[in-house]
Amino acid sequence: MAAGTGGTSASTNKVSATERLMNYWAHGEGAAKIRWGTHGDFDRCVRELTQHVPASINVKGLCSNLHVRALGVRPGQERGDNAIGRRS
Repeated sequence: MAAGTGGTSASTNKVSATERLMNYWAHGEGAAKIRWGTHGDFDRCVRELTQHVPASINVKGLCSNLHVRALGVRPGQERGDNAIGRRS
């Protein structure tokens, strides 16, 4: 649809689809497969997502970002005081 006609742009649809996928892997059924917060969660994410995303995507970076969404910290920081937004 043309801009200004009340339709949804392709870029808005892409953002919406990306957000749904991020939520799926961080909090939905995909998160249950990864078992965030348990030993090996990052490695499970990399293994699982490698099967589903194009080779051009940095899977480790994506899993690091998903780890933050799911747990609030980067991989390997769960037991420390390095949570996103926390002050030292």
